[in-house]
Amino acid sequence: MSGRHKEQVEVSIVFPAYNEAGRIEGAVKRAIKAIKGIAQSYEIVIAEDGSTDGTDKIASMLSRRHPFVKHLHGDTRLGRGRALTNAFKSAGGEILVYMDVDLATDIKYLRNLVESIREGYDFATGSRMLPESRVERTLSRKTASKCYNFMVRALLGSKIRDHQCGFKSFKRESLLQVLDEVTANHWFWDTETLVRASQRGYGIKEIPVEWRHKGETKVNLLKDTITMGTQVLKLWWKLNSSKLLGKIGKQRSPP
Repeated sequence: MSGRHKEQVEVSIVFPAYNEAGRIEGAVKRAIKAIKGIAQSYEIVIAEDGSTDGTDKIASMLSRRHPFVKHLHGDTRLGRGRALTNAFKSAGGEILVYMDVDLATDIKYLRNLVESIREGYDFATGSRMLPESRVERTLSRKTASKCYNFMVRALLGSKIRDHQCGFKSFKRESLLQVLDEVTANHWFWDTETLVRASQRGYGIKEIPVEWRHKGETKVNLLKDTITMGTQVLKLWWKLNSSKLLGKIGKQRSPP
């Protein structure tokens, strides 16, 4: 793991990056341009997760070129969720932000993410499911997303419409109180984090965004839909098993 010592700044932007050699430098440049007009102090953390395509070399180059860019390198792939958790724990910002490297969510909404935390919310997330949102993606992905989010709301009691948009911000103190409970290592990290935050009573704001599918994706629609549906059921069991077992125990107790 490489990078500078943690310094206190207002905003930390985290990019989870696995084999993003073709996009990471452009994403960092656009983030620098965007954050300069929003925060006086900031850092950008590249959570590079065991890449094999040279992303690590580009990330290291960027960290040498810019004093506010930090490169966190993993020798082996941890998974997107674990990479994000490690990055947020090492980041110095009072406001923590992450966005996917493909910048599918228009980066102009970065200001909305930061301002939401300044206004007093604990968490803010871009949402592709709000009426004001403008989204370009295939019908199959839109349908899968709607079904998934409905499942999360129905089983886990969430009020959020879009759990998986890769464009979120957090109040540092609030996120760190939730992170140790989050066990998801990969794509389910977003959902579990928001569900656990909601159960703690944290204020969560959904922001309408413009979202456009950008080229190749690391999401396997069928495989990941099945996997994440299974993880929803596992989280439901984790959150409810003690209550259910307690009820069963009372029913079996002799009068």
